[in-house]
Amino acid sequence: MAKIRQSEVRESAVTRRFSSVLTVDTAGRGFIEITRAVAAFLEGVGAREGEVSLFCRHTSASLTIQENADPDVRVDLLTALDRLAPEQAGWVHDMEGPDDMPAHIKAVLTGISLAVPVTGGRMALGTWQGIYLVEHRTRAHRRELVVAFVGEAH
Repeated sequence: MAKIRQSEVRESAVTRRFSSVLTVDTAGRGFIEITRAVAAFLEGVGAREGEVSLFCRHTSASLTIQENADPDVRVDLLTALDRLAPEQAGWVHDMEGPDDMPAHIKAVLTGISLAVPVTGGRMALGTWQGIYLVEHRTRAHRRELVVAFVGEAH
């Protein structure tokens, strides 16, 4: 049987809220790591304890937290997403080309928002975790991500 332990409960007053837009120019289909950009945002607002959230303002790109050590993981994830939503599957919606509807499906599967706890001014990500914007379209796009921190700040 699994043993579950809880750390000490910390209370913090939500006193501040900061937000900004990150603009990411993609080169086309793939994972773009944005962990450092989010960390820089948190440092810039003096974040201490709270939560950072990200929201992708698009329906054919998404956000995910995934392994950032071995790039083969991201290659395999792209392959798996292509198998789940292939371009040539007879989709009705193809206004912007054969990758249009598959991109929407992939965004539904992976999600367009994330929330990460912030403790001691840093995101509470695991050792091998990174935050990624996933571009599902074949051609390059300019993507906007709303990033917000709520919590205690300097």
